[in-house]
Amino acid sequence: MDLGLRGKRAIVCAASKGLGRACAIALANEGVDVVINGRNADLLERTAAEIRDATGVQVVPVAGDITTEEGRQAALAACPAPDILVNNAGGPPTGDFRNWSRDEWIAALDANMLTPIALIRAVIDGMISRRFGRIVNITSGAVKSPIPELGLSNGARAGLTGFVAGLARQVARHNVTINNLLPGPFLTDRLDHTLGHVAQVSGRSYEEVKAERTRSNPTGRFGDPAEFGNACAFLCAASSGFIVGQNLLLDGGAFNATMG
Repeated sequence: MDLGLRGKRAIVCAASKGLGRACAIALANEGVDVVINGRNADLLERTAAEIRDATGVQVVPVAGDITTEEGRQAALAACPAPDILVNNAGGPPTGDFRNWSRDEWIAALDANMLTPIALIRAVIDGMISRRFGRIVNITSGAVKSPIPELGLSNGARAGLTGFVAGLARQVARHNVTINNLLPGPFLTDRLDHTLGHVAQVSGRSYEEVKAERTRSNPTGRFGDPAEFGNACAFLCAASSGFIVGQNLLLDGGAFNATMG
């Protein structure tokens, strides 16, 4: 299926590994030139080379922390008029809300709510003027089914979801769509960290917790990041302009509901 994206330009945040990397690969496979961001310059360079060699598209790595003004400006300088923006940032730490300070809450809001809003603000008027734009925010399955130890993430990402719900309806008439992708348990470093935390507080082994979590999923497995990347590319397709303000949950059916 041709998604009609060849020659488009994208910024993919936090794309040196994990779900961001998977999204960058999927878009590159569709002929999209990508600017990828990440904090680890060496890892980012390797990822850029791998994508470039595999797809032949232009891949520009921009090292920096996307949750800072400097990091955002560097990414935007490399691609000032993107057709596609994939917002992504590492989640805040796990823990008990009784132990979190105001500074930790502000850091979570900065990373997982205010940073994507700042990037949307920077690119959306250009998308409107060009009559094409696709914005995908990587949030979390916790938006629909909160995870107790991820309270910082639950709160910050829910705030972004509420903001996007209103803005998406304002810009859809210009062929600019904003949607959210909500990952469940995918094979990433973040999942490893979460499972490790659960193991620690429950007094069980990591292997036991991982096996239990796998068995509890209707698919009997964790997700492959490539599956997530393909879903992102689909939401960015030229033919996906009627998908507006949605929260697409990719969790193997773990969230049990008749209607999402």
